Amino acid sequence: MKFGVVVFPGSNCDHDALYATSKNVAAESVEIWHKDTNIPSDVSCVILPGGFSFGDYLRCGSIASFSPIMKEVINFANKGGYVIGICNGFQILTESGLLPGTLLRNESLNFVCKDVYLKVENNNNIFTKDLKKDSVLRIPVAHGEGNYYADDNTIEKLENNNQIVFRYSDVNGEITKESNPNGAINNIAGICNEKGNVLGMMPHPERYSDEILGCNDGVGIFNSILKNINN
Repeated sequence: MKFGVVVFPGSNCDHDALYATSKNVAAESVEIWHKDTNIPSDVSCVILPGGFSFGDYLRCGSIASFSPIMKEVINFANKGGYVIGICNGFQILTESGLLPGTLLRNESLNFVCKDVYLKVENNNNIFTKDLKKDSVLRIPVAHGEGNYYADDNTIEKLENNNQIVFRYSDVNGEITKESNPNGAINNIAGICNEKGNVLGMMPHPERYSDEILGCNDGVGIFNSILKNINN
């Protein structure tokens, strides 16, 4: 299989995503420029990377959602193609309507950059299939608008449909207010769509995918995609 990493003006984790997929999990991985009007036919999973697309003017991810490539990403996802949006990529997914809800300013109104713990709530999708349910990952966050919010009906639907993939937790997997770095409702750190082929998450697994960094908890997500995408 092949990963396609979309590059927007202001992306700063595109090369991290390319390295994690091409070096750490030894898959093919290519860049896709935001002005492109097609996704290569051999790309099986599209990555919308973190960063500050278009300088985060207006709302984070809002301008990027109108880039030409996003029309193709939407079509790709609607046909069952796999898409993962990380940090700014998650924001773009909500702005483009591929995922419900929105990302608000952090509750503290400060930019947050630190390691957090994630509890795997759902491993019934290709992104987390090889991860043990209720296991805990250590993954870094770096965002100013990571506070996931949706109306009560949407949250109830996400909960009932098992669409919440990751929650912020402590090292033991306990869901606590203290472990929530941004005030996200119900400690939500990552969600998927109803079909399970689109994942959005605020933490950066690509930044912890190499042992040389002292932690490679994030590589399991990319390995899971690689192993299960054609199964």
